[in-house]
Amino acid sequence: MIEAEALKRTARDLLLRLADGADADGIYAPGAVLHVSQPWGRLAGAAVPRFVAELRAAIPDMTRRDIVLAGGTNRPDERLAGPRRPSLVAAIGTLSGTMRAPLRGIPATNGTVHLRYGETHAVEGGRIAESRIILDLVDLARQCGTPPLPPSLGAEHLWPGPATGDGIHRAGPWAGPDALETVFAMHEALHAFDGQDLDSMPHADHWTPDFDYMAGGGIGAMKGLAGFRACHQIPFLRAFPDRASEGHHVRLSDGPYAVTGGAVIGTHSAEWLGMAPTGRRVRIPVMDFYRVREDGRIAENWLPIDVVGAATDMGVDLLARVRHLAGERRTKL
Repeated sequence: MIEAEALKRTARDLLLRLADGADADGIYAPGAVLHVSQPWGRLAGAAVPRFVAELRAAIPDMTRRDIVLAGGTNRPDERLAGPRRPSLVAAIGTLSGTMRAPLRGIPATNGTVHLRYGETHAVEGGRIAESRIILDLVDLARQCGTPPLPPSLGAEHLWPGPATGDGIHRAGPWAGPDALETVFAMHEALHAFDGQDLDSMPHADHWTPDFDYMAGGGIGAMKGLAGFRACHQIPFLRAFPDRASEGHHVRLSDGPYAVTGGAVIGTHSAEWLGMAPTGRRVRIPVMDFYRVREDGRIAENWLPIDVVGAATDMGVDLLARVRHLAGERRTKL
């Protein structure tokens, strides 16, 4: 536990310094790799400080506001082959500040914006060696008046932090069950789906009756099982009936918090987020941050998701829509 706390302190100090304007070369280790949501992708070498500079140019007075920080041993997932980071730090929150310049076509408003992120970081030798980052550009575009998708079925608002107020600092030792094992049990219940009846998935037993489910732009936030089914689960099951996870690159348990992250792959078979079915295979990068109560039920779930990347696999350029709405209109084939 002491080692995990030290790891979190180091990572958070580095990330706060980066947001405050520190040189990226002093934050990231030589050879560091960033896996960023679309349109960035895999970044290494000189591309890393360029990415940081691009964010700073758009939001020069940014403040990093973590709402959940978790860290510790990264448990294995046999579905993923190859080397695995033995320990990770994961965070969700916002980069908040004034939008002074465009970001990938999202127009500057000269007003306050909150760019949501979900991240995992591997720290080695006091610097970050590898990061996986999902930035919610769909929600940022909505804030800037250029929404590329129809209104979310869930509520569109700034994600609140944990109701318990302990997302960053825990009050004391955790007396509840292993949070990640609780999540795995819920996942097993989801896997029982017979393809027809939602009640064939007995996952309601693993949630509080009024749980909060907060997904990224295009999906939105909702409450309780009825809200979850109506706003996210039913549309997603219909859109990707053959969906499957390719495995988790992160599996953390830290007191009442658990984190998983990877990608779901499926055939786009019905409308999703207003996008007509394409029949294409789609990869959807996603992270899940959970808060578990001491009685072993999940009370809150935050879901960073790369909707821009998923839409790209469908052949839909959401950022082109943003540019059009911002006045950069295409007039030739």
